[in-house]
Amino acid sequence: MDPLSEVLSLLKPRSTISAGFDAGGQWSIQFPDQEKRIKCYAVVSGECSLSVDGVPDAVRLRAGDCYVLPSGRPFRLASDMSLAPVHSSTIFPPQQAGGVVTLNGGGDFFCVGSRFAVSGRHADILMGMLPPVVHIGNESDQAALRWAVERMRYELREQQPGSFLVAQHLAHMMLIQALRMYLAESPNGGTGWLAALADKQLGLAISAIHSEPARRWTLQELAERACMSRSAFAQKFKDAVGIAPMEYLARWRMLLAADRLENSSDPVSTIALSLGYESESAFSTAFKREMGESPRRYGRERRQAFNGNGEAARHELAVGALVDHAASAPDTAA
Repeated sequence: MDPLSEVLSLLKPRSTISAGFDAGGQWSIQFPDQEKRIKCYAVVSGECSLSVDGVPDAVRLRAGDCYVLPSGRPFRLASDMSLAPVHSSTIFPPQQAGGVVTLNGGGDFFCVGSRFAVSGRHADILMGMLPPVVHIGNESDQAALRWAVERMRYELREQQPGSFLVAQHLAHMMLIQALRMYLAESPNGGTGWLAALADKQLGLAISAIHSEPARRWTLQELAERACMSRSAFAQKFKDAVGIAPMEYLARWRMLLAADRLENSSDPVSTIALSLGYESESAFSTAFKREMGESPRRYGRERRQAFNGNGEAARHELAVGALVDHAASAPDTAA
């Protein structure tokens, strides 16, 4: 898979709520920490401002725009940022399983989209690789995204048989299409993993690491893939991604290993060899340095988490995807 597909596959984003928000008049809503959730919404009509915790400037959203919040940070949506915000729980009631939430009679602003729960014990590392906010403007060539948005709007309003599953699939399409467009439009020189992936030079090196994680890459080889000198590549990579290229390689290997330990019965020795380590001890040392515990303990804790709660835990894992949409969701729509 390509790097973006791999990161999303490890995050395992599962659409839990797809909904619409129809607002009228003046309003301002504060949403709390999203707790390992990604949100992807598109503005169908009207406009509002979006402010994300830790991001200096608010973004003005207009009809046709799409926004993705991949970091799980608190955020605010408002018709006017000068208004004092109210907590989202006062607008979006619990037990909201899709549909459209209306505020002040609606009519001035309408958006649709979905929130995605992500799994994995190290989802925070993966989410940290994505930017705090992705904004796709209406001027973009976004025919596929517009189609998904309009279709989701229809499904949410009509509530026909199967609408929940259709909305789930549309939500995944919206998320991937928005991130794909962000990659296509990002100029070189940005910061963050996604910006580095979009960079014509750094993207080649990241793709090489992801295509062959077991290869004994050297800094020189990765620099050559990026068509850069060794020193210039190392500096540019660290400036963009936040860590050195070889650190990124080691971290990516350990994230792949953690996923295997969680979701397969492969022995540690097999995982070590598949990721380019000649010995299990060398792999274990690298895993503990990156993940904070040995791979055997990591795998054992995962198995205990699965088996320790008996039938209730197994039942939850088996049917969780079917009941997520009925869970309490005070911040459902936006």
